[in-house]
Amino acid sequence: MRWSQIDAIPCPLAQAMSVIGDSWTLLILRDAMRGARKFDEFQQSTRASRAVISARLAHLVERGVMERVQYEAHPPRYEYRLANR
Repeated sequence: MRWSQIDAIPCPLAQAMSVIGDSWTLLILRDAMRGARKFDEFQQSTRASRAVISARLAHLVERGVMERVQYEAHPPRYEYRLANR
């Protein structure tokens, strides 16, 4: 079985690992738990590329772990918050 197929295993741990199973995602979650909310805060803290941060945040939002919330209209700006579940 490939890592990309881990979410097909009927196991809660496998399901969780399919969402948070890489180091960049774990670092983003660490920073979110410490109060980071803005894209640049995650990028600066982890020193990952903007593309990596963007992909990981999108994945976390898609899976319901984080929420993308607009905090400024002009220009549109967003922050990322841990979902309350």
